[in-house]
Amino acid sequence: MTMGSLQTHIQPLVNLLQKKPLLAIFEINLQCNSKCGYCDLPLNQGRYELSRTEIKSIFTDLYHNGLRYVFIQGGEPTLRKDLLEIIGDLHQTGLKLSLITNGTRLTEQFIEALAQYPVDLSISLDTLDRDLYRKIRGADQLKLVLAGLQRLQDYPHPKYITCIVSAQNRNKVLEVVRFARQSGFMPVVGAYHWDIERYGKVDPELQYENSQARAVFEEVIESNLVPRGYFRNYLEDNVRWLSGDKLNACDAGRYSIAIDASGNVAGCLAMSHAGNLREQKLSTILANMDFEKIDNCSNQSSCNMMCSRVIGSNLRQPISAILTPVRLEEETIA
Repeated sequence: MTMGSLQTHIQPLVNLLQKKPLLAIFEINLQCNSKCGYCDLPLNQGRYELSRTEIKSIFTDLYHNGLRYVFIQGGEPTLRKDLLEIIGDLHQTGLKLSLITNGTRLTEQFIEALAQYPVDLSISLDTLDRDLYRKIRGADQLKLVLAGLQRLQDYPHPKYITCIVSAQNRNKVLEVVRFARQSGFMPVVGAYHWDIERYGKVDPELQYENSQARAVFEEVIESNLVPRGYFRNYLEDNVRWLSGDKLNACDAGRYSIAIDASGNVAGCLAMSHAGNLREQKLSTILANMDFEKIDNCSNQSSCNMMCSRVIGSNLRQPISAILTPVRLEEETIA
C-alpha cells in the first residue's frame, strides 16, 4: 500500500476526530415533477447543474479528503438522464450512496440497472390516499409510486419509505408505516419543518400544533413497527423536539455538508452557501462557514433533519447504530 493510499484509508478516522465532513447531501439536480407544499427549493428555474465530469472530479477530491457517504436527492434525481452513469462513477470512487426519490419514475429497467450498485433507496410517501397525496405533493402520481414500490419487491439493497408528518396527513401516518413494513421497507418518519432559514416553505395547510404532531410520533413508537436502533431513536428525537426539549448538537458543517446542483456548499440545506466546489477547495469553504449561526440554530432545536444529525447520533449511540437493521423481510400485505 502506497503512502497516498494509506492516507486515503486513514482520512475518515481523522475526519471523525477533527469533526470534518464524512457525509454530503447532494442535490444532484433542481428539476422536479412534483410541487410539494413543504418544499422551498428553487426548482425548475434553469439553474446551472454540474456536469457528470465535474461531479466525478469534485467527489473524487472529497473522497480523498475523507468523505464517505452521499445522499443523492434533487429536485427529483431520476429526472437527470445521466443519473445511473453518475451513480456508477461515485460507486467506483468508493463512496457509499443513498438515493432519495419521490418514486414516480421507478421503471423495471431503471431498477434493474440501479440494483447492480449497492445503493440504499429511499422513497417519499406521505399517504396512501390518492386525493390527499395530490393535495400534499401537487401532482396526481400515487398510482405511479405504488407501481414502483411493487417493482422493488426483490431490490437487493436496503430500501426505505420516508413519511413526513404534517397537519394534512397526521391521521394517515401509521397506515403508511404499516404499509412499509408489510412491503419489506424500513419505515422512516420525520416532521414537516417550515420557516427555518432557507429551508421549508411556509404552508398554512401543512402546519400543525406541536402537540398534535408529537402524538403521531408517540403512536408510531408504541406500534413497535419501527425496529429498535437508529430509526427508533430518530422518532424519539422528534418527540423531544416537538416537546420543546433541546436536542444534541447538529452535525451541519462538521460531519455533514450540503452540496447543491451548481456545486454550492452549505452546512446543511437550511444554511446559506459558504462557497462553490468548482472554484474552491472544501477546506477553504469550511473556513468561511458561519459555525456560530449553525450552533445557534442547533441550540434552539429548530429542526431535527436526519441528514444533519445522522453521524453524530450514531457516534453517541454506537450500540444502537450497530443493531439497526439494514433490511426487513417482506411481510404479507393486509
